[in-house]
Amino acid sequence: MSNEPPDSGADRRRAELRDFLRTRRARLAPADVGMPAGGRRRTPGLRREEVAVLAGVGVSWYTWLEQGRDIKVSGEVLDAIARALRLDAAEREHLYLLAGLNPPPAEGTAAGGAVSPELRRVLEAWAPRPAYVRDRHWNFLAINDAAREVFGYGDTDRNCLVTFFTNGIFRAMSTEWAEAAPGVVARFRADSARHPDDPEFGRLADGLRAACPEFAELWARHDVSAGTDAVKAIRHPEAGELVFDALALPLADRPGLSLILHHPRPGTGTEERLERHMEHRRLSRAS
Repeated sequence: MSNEPPDSGADRRRAELRDFLRTRRARLAPADVGMPAGGRRRTPGLRREEVAVLAGVGVSWYTWLEQGRDIKVSGEVLDAIARALRLDAAEREHLYLLAGLNPPPAEGTAAGGAVSPELRRVLEAWAPRPAYVRDRHWNFLAINDAAREVFGYGDTDRNCLVTFFTNGIFRAMSTEWAEAAPGVVARFRADSARHPDDPEFGRLADGLRAACPEFAELWARHDVSAGTDAVKAIRHPEAGELVFDALALPLADRPGLSLILHHPRPGTGTEERLERHMEHRRLSRAS
């Protein structure tokens, strides 16, 4: 094999895939996967044919994959190889990326169960400031009481993008809704472009295009934005004028999930009005 550097990103990716599979295979002994040792071995770890048997794929096909040849792969086959090689969630995601596919959500991260008790405690500790967790499709996975109270989120609000355009209470309170809407759509389009094989983004966009003319007009612009922060200005019927800086923090240990924290903008009086209002609400519920 030549010592010259690969001449393309695809070549580098396939070289990485080859080395990754080889090292994952080398760390496993036959006994680790319930297979007989099969006599003396010249190199440690499983043989290629043993991985192929465990994954239910052809020996030649797996050999080509590990050699870094340009062959077609599917998510089902990669999952089978991941199970055969005992890959953890991070390694499984890495395998997908090296094979040129978008990683699916890690097991157990597609629903509300993805939000751990520790993360829920962070949401509650952020009170009386609003906070929530959303997935890569902008679905709400957990919302603290402050966000429900301040932004008017109800039990039927399940998606951040849909709520922004269709929740009448939120739109009525938002004093800069029209100014914020283009950035919201541009950020969602940028997120959808990162997952071109995920049909859920298109389904959400198509539904909103049919339901909301403002969204349809903005979506047709094809604007994109990589920003992770925004401003939310609210005229709350009881608390008054509230202005928040919103920051989206990707959760490294939960691929696709983001923690959205809202901080009262300094100099606007938001923090003081928010604290008074939330304390009044707390006392009202306690009485």
